[in-house]
Amino acid sequence: MLRGERRVNADSSRICRDFNLVSDRTGLNFSEYLPYLVNRVGWLLVTDFGQNTLARHQLSIAMWRVLAVLADDDGQRQIDVAASTSIDVSTLSRVVTRMVKMGLVSRTRSATSNREVTVRLTPKGAAILARIIPHAIELERRAISGVPAEDLNVIRRSLRRMYQNLAASERLSRTIEAPLLRASAASADSSRHRQGGRTRR
Repeated sequence: MLRGERRVNADSSRICRDFNLVSDRTGLNFSEYLPYLVNRVGWLLVTDFGQNTLARHQLSIAMWRVLAVLADDDGQRQIDVAASTSIDVSTLSRVVTRMVKMGLVSRTRSATSNREVTVRLTPKGAAILARIIPHAIELERRAISGVPAEDLNVIRRSLRRMYQNLAASERLSRTIEAPLLRASAASADSSRHRQGGRTRR
């Protein structure tokens, strides 16, 4: 055996030994690691839906979420859309601005607060959404094929619970909830200011 080959074999043995030590110490079985399993499915869903459906309409996943949320309840405050789509408030503002330029949604100032805006589907946005939804349903159907209904109920409950667990953690709450809380507080302050002004008059 050549010296270089012996070195490669020695390095390989050391890497395998170190990996086994780490695995033994952490008890991590990556193939069963839940975040990996969730991310793997999510990546395939996003890639499939994005490339085969949304790209035809020049839509992003974030835009699709906004359209879907408004389809359930049109005419929402932008801050509520942010909460429903799990998109950061500042990011959502840019997404909605882009969608307004595309003619998919309208954005108007709230009748009760100058600091709040209301987002609504336009006829164009509703028409595109009507063409997209069947593809979204079909993608879900393919993904859950062979999974018993009772298992799907458990999966949905479990995913919602895991989201609540993570969103409630101290490290993430500042990132996820703080922008929404600040916007809500600003809206409340604005409302109190207007009411106080009317009282003084």
